[in-house]
Amino acid sequence: MNNQFSSKFKNEWHPNIWPPFTQIKNNRPQIEVSHGKDALIYTKNPKRELIDAISSWWVTLHGHSNEYIALSIAQQAKRLEQIIFADFLHPQAKDLSERITSITRLDRVFFSDNGSTAVEVALKIAYQWWQNQGKERYQIIAFDGAYHGDTFGAMALGERNIFNASFDRLMFPVKRAPWPSTWIDDDQVEQKEEIAINKLVDLLQTPTAAVIVEPILQGAGGMNMVRPEFINKVSEVVRKNNSLLIADEVLTGFGRCGSLFAFQKAKIQPDIVALSKGLTGGFLPMGLTLSKEEIFQSFISDNPEKTFWHGHSFTANPLGCAAANASLDLLEKEPSKYLSFEEKHLSLINILQKSSHINKFRVCGTISAFDLQVGEGSGYMNNIGKKIKSNAIEKGLFIRPLGNVIYLMPPLCITDNQLLKSYEIIKEIIEDS
Repeated sequence: MNNQFSSKFKNEWHPNIWPPFTQIKNNRPQIEVSHGKDALIYTKNPKRELIDAISSWWVTLHGHSNEYIALSIAQQAKRLEQIIFADFLHPQAKDLSERITSITRLDRVFFSDNGSTAVEVALKIAYQWWQNQGKERYQIIAFDGAYHGDTFGAMALGERNIFNASFDRLMFPVKRAPWPSTWIDDDQVEQKEEIAINKLVDLLQTPTAAVIVEPILQGAGGMNMVRPEFINKVSEVVRKNNSLLIADEVLTGFGRCGSLFAFQKAKIQPDIVALSKGLTGGFLPMGLTLSKEEIFQSFISDNPEKTFWHGHSFTANPLGCAAANASLDLLEKEPSKYLSFEEKHLSLINILQKSSHINKFRVCGTISAFDLQVGEGSGYMNNIGKKIKSNAIEKGLFIRPLGNVIYLMPPLCITDNQLLKSYEIIKEIIEDS
């Protein structure tokens, strides 16, 4: 350790680990976990159990150590752990591809390793598709507040802010339309949507390769929600202007927004969809990029320049595919778990509604969020988030506020009592703040 570390914690950080999204100098060290089960995390020192109310960064869909998924992975590991996918096919990849295309009504599946690369693949496919047809379309449109990942292409698509400012000169230009965030009892939503659509229409006057959107919910951008009707209108406008529509469902997919996929809730059919996070139930990293057959066909040619030259060492890893198939089994067996989750949140937010420090309540599927009007700084830089996270852990709840945005996104297996306790702990913390 060097003298740049906080003297209070310098001996508690692991000497070899570089943690993500963390400024070590002014943060508490990582908490060592001994094991997890369902909606609970068990820490090693001090020994305590925590309700994992954010699904461990939104991936643990069915809960920790789900026995059905674990068994599926174990059984697959005894048959085949990995194979080069450019030359070989295996049953788990076949099953997953057939199931996911049937559900989404998209025809082709490209496998990758995580959400950011799934978006990179989507962007490259869309961009090259126009070139393969001999057409020049270079403009890309995203939305204010967007987050699409941390690799360079995905980073360029996202909001330009402190998290990527160091790389600004290396990122390609992206045009942006407003994101008309809304909440319960928002009486300005229609006006905001009209402004956003008008701006999008104006931007589309320039021939555009693709418009990328997080359907209904921007997660990392602050749990900012829009109405399904707005996403439907976006799709309509993009279609009229003959551009491709990319749906980034890395977060919103697999029941998170109250339908299996958020684009289905908005009643649209994107050209390309990026998936990850809940895909494998949180067990293994994997990404999928789905596209229409028409797009795929443009890459079939005697001309090698039309080939999609992209791949990953662990493309379509059999263990990851086994986990994804098992997760889909669980979703198909009990769809009520995600279809009815929104009602649970709506029945509990009244616990918090009397606080004068809270506004902009919003609920969508398994996710509830609100803004806390205390602390210093704006957005992610508001210092109240760290304080609330620390206090919540002391009371047996793990949440990770986005600055002054407090949200819950628990696994589908959370019990009613655990969800109630989560709300009660948050209420107690806010009242004491």
